[in-house]
Amino acid sequence: MKISKPNSCEITGIIQLVSSKSESNRALIIQALCDETITINNLSTSDDTNTLKLLLDSYTKNNVLNAHHAGTTYRFLVAFLSCQIGEWTLTGSERMKERPIKVLVETLRKNGANINYLEKEGYPPLLIKGSNLDLSNIQIDGSISSQYISALLLLGPSMEKATKISFIDRIISKPYINMTLAIMNYFGAKTKWENGSIIIEKTPYKKNSLSIESDWSAASYWYQIVSLNNDSSVEIEGLKKQSFQGDSEVANIFNQLGIETIYKENSISISNCNSAPLNKIELNFNNTPDLAQTIICTCAGLGIEATISGLETLVIKETNRLEALKSELQKFSIKLEIIGNHTLYLQGGQIITNPTSTVETYNDHRMAMAFAPLVAVVGSFKINNPEVVSKSYPNYWEDLRSVGFITED
Repeated sequence: MKISKPNSCEITGIIQLVSSKSESNRALIIQALCDETITINNLSTSDDTNTLKLLLDSYTKNNVLNAHHAGTTYRFLVAFLSCQIGEWTLTGSERMKERPIKVLVETLRKNGANINYLEKEGYPPLLIKGSNLDLSNIQIDGSISSQYISALLLLGPSMEKATKISFIDRIISKPYINMTLAIMNYFGAKTKWENGSIIIEKTPYKKNSLSIESDWSAASYWYQIVSLNNDSSVEIEGLKKQSFQGDSEVANIFNQLGIETIYKENSISISNCNSAPLNKIELNFNNTPDLAQTIICTCAGLGIEATISGLETLVIKETNRLEALKSELQKFSIKLEIIGNHTLYLQGGQIITNPTSTVETYNDHRMAMAFAPLVAVVGSFKINNPEVVSKSYPNYWEDLRSVGFITED
């Protein structure tokens, strides 16, 4: 698909943003674990959430479940199925079979789960036989993936004993863990942090109704668009200042890049202040790794030198996002250096030229969405496999067209 910048440099519009798949997926697991009726309004329409809902609706009838590309879905189901009555083969896409699952599986095994690897040790697919779990004294490496921790936390209120989760190493993406706890508490769970561990009382989930907030991760692309287009402003509906989502930090990050956020009753307004641009920025994304691609591409478009650290988890996402960013930015004459497996260094002040070939997305929704706004700087280019955005933001291209971006098949 070819994408071109709007005829006007001024971007304005009202965007009804997609609902948060992070909130949606947690709420769906709680709904499946609760003996009472739970109502979820404004559920995400993303592929990941649709896949999780389909599998939760069908797991009692099917013993082969395919999570496809959905990493959160897969990890949540590993834990969920481990304590259900039945036996399942849980598989996924070829990329999913390359994404490690050993830390979660071994932790569950140590606490009573019956799980076996069907192909490569430490990776999907898995054979899971439901059993009684004892999560009263879990120890897990907190530096690998917060999704492993959230998968275990969600089970806590349904266990026969109180759950205690302690951490062997530092905790990454802690806001996602706090999001899980907040949604659990909303549905009646009793959780607390105590001496660096998380304690969950044996208190079953209770009947309640939750309206899912719009997705702050998706909002980051609109911050990027506004930052690359002077005199632009966009209103984004469905967002609030007091959010479950750690990626609401995007407002503070882009404030450093001259984007003002005004919070309203059920929306935000973001505008480009046209302030003097930064020459250099240093940020750590240990808590918000899903924002990294957006920020790197924004800094590339603005010609800002950037050092972005805390990116360890990006190598095990839908693709190795560090290598993917480096490869695709080279097509814009941008040099990106990978330091270890956790830091990116972007040289600033470079002139961006039209890429010589199509931008590849590597089956990664965030690659497509982070690169598309760069047309504001280079005019136009092609994006391969644009439909990959359906994983988290199905209406992304439609929303871009609504404010003047031009797309052609």
